[in-house]
Amino acid sequence: MTASASLTVGAVIPVYNHAVPVVRVAQALRAHGLPVLLVDDGSEPVCAAALDRLALEDGIELLRLPQNQGKGGAVMAGLTHALGLGWTHALQIDADGQHDTTDVPAFLAQAQQHPDHFICGCPIYDASVPKGRLYGRYATHIWVWINTLSFAVRDSMCGFRIYPLAEVVDLLRRTRVGRRMDFDVEIAVRLVWAGVPVINQPTRVRYPEDGVSHFRVLRDNVLISAMHTRLFFGMLWRAPRLLWRRWAA
Repeated sequence: MTASASLTVGAVIPVYNHAVPVVRVAQALRAHGLPVLLVDDGSEPVCAAALDRLALEDGIELLRLPQNQGKGGAVMAGLTHALGLGWTHALQIDADGQHDTTDVPAFLAQAQQHPDHFICGCPIYDASVPKGRLYGRYATHIWVWINTLSFAVRDSMCGFRIYPLAEVVDLLRRTRVGRRMDFDVEIAVRLVWAGVPVINQPTRVRYPEDGVSHFRVLRDNVLISAMHTRLFFGMLWRAPRLLWRRWAA
C-alpha cells in the first residue's frame, strides 16, 4: 500500500455495559465522518437496548456477540468483520469515553500519510488518572520494550489506535492472541515482530468520574503476567532478526 492509496477507515468500538458514554463516543465519531461498528460483547439488557437504538442511526452498524468474549475477543471479531465490509483501516477506541475524540483527525492524518503503519495512541493524562494505574503501566512498558528489543511502542495499553486491517487480520488468523485485557499489549508486540512500522500519536486521556472499568485486578494482572512471559520466550528466538532489523534501519 502506498501513501496515495485510497483508504477506507471506520471505527470499531468494543462495548460491554457502557450504555451512556458509548452514545457520545459513537456520535462524535460520526461527526468526523467515520462509519462506526459497535461490537456488543454480551452486554446486559439496558446497554443492549441502547446499542439497538444507536444502530438505527445512519452510518452505525451493530455486531452482537452471543456471549461475553472479553475486550480482545470483541475487538478481534470487529476487525475481522470490518475487513469483510471493505475497510482498509480500523480505528479502535474504547466505549467508556476516556479517549478524546477531537484527536481523531490527527490519527486519520497519520494513517493517510503512512497507510502501512500501526498508529498507536500515546496518552497525555490529566489530573483524573488514578495514580496506581498510571505507575502500574510502566511495568508493562518495560516488558514491551524488552520483548520487542526496541522503543517502537511507547504505550501499548492505550486502546485508541488505527490498524492496517489486512496485516492485522492476517496476523490474527495465524496466531493465538489474548482475548481479554491482554489483547492491546500483545497485538502491539506481535505487529512489531511482524515488521509493521509504528507511529506513536499523542492523545489526551481522561478518566470520567462516573466511568466504569472492567479491569479485574487479580484476573487481568495474572493474564498480563502470563502474556509477558509467553512473549519473552517468543522474543528469544526472534532476537537475531529483531536486532538485525534495528541495525539495518
